[in-house]
Amino acid sequence: MYQGFYNLASGMLTQSRNLNTISNNMVNIQTPGYKNETMVSSTFKEEMLYRTGQYSKENPTQLATVSKIKTAKQVYTNYDQGGLEQTDGIYDFALNGNGFFCIQTSQGIRYTRNGSFSVDKDGYLVLNQAGRVLNKEGQPVQIKNENFTVDSKGHITAAITNQSDGEESGSQEVTIEDYGTLKVVDFPDQGQLHAEDNGLFSTAQAETTPADTTVQCRHGGADDSYDVIPESASKRSPVTENV
Repeated sequence: MYQGFYNLASGMLTQSRNLNTISNNMVNIQTPGYKNETMVSSTFKEEMLYRTGQYSKENPTQLATVSKIKTAKQVYTNYDQGGLEQTDGIYDFALNGNGFFCIQTSQGIRYTRNGSFSVDKDGYLVLNQAGRVLNKEGQPVQIKNENFTVDSKGHITAAITNQSDGEESGSQEVTIEDYGTLKVVDFPDQGQLHAEDNGLFSTAQAETTPADTTVQCRHGGADDSYDVIPESASKRSPVTENV
């Protein structure tokens, strides 16, 4: 009798956690850079059932193996490349390939695929409710002029036109302001990344440089800017593994 309660309770708790995972996927279906999650459940305390006589317990007959308890084993994150969606934001970036942007937060450096950036009152590139975006030198990126360009490596520059004070009336002088290169990193084992709030990830792994990853932005080689959007998730049941 009590075993039935254990079975029901463990199943309800596991399904509740699975519904939380699905709900989180659905809530973030339009969040740029969000990575879909899948919960994997497992069973333990497997036992063999035997049938014996009412009086004699000799020569029992094996019936089946049953699992007494079901539990959530792990939540897996799908880090596959998402789709690119056109936006109107001049500070919207996207990564085409593996890798993560680096964000300086109050808890230290965090990583994200969300390129829906903006600038703060001091002109620094920021991820909303997270922190400032870092360049290759580990310093915050400051964009002083919104008429900037970005190449495929994430190098940000702006051509500034100034009126010349020379003898020729109406002559102009163009200077190039260098705002640095966005820091894009990857990791040997993405399975060790820890998901946090606001689409951020943390890890103790050493950073590596992703190969063949390009940065896209409205002011880059294309006329449009892009955000990485997640795949929708509609699974109602967790993936199950038996141990």
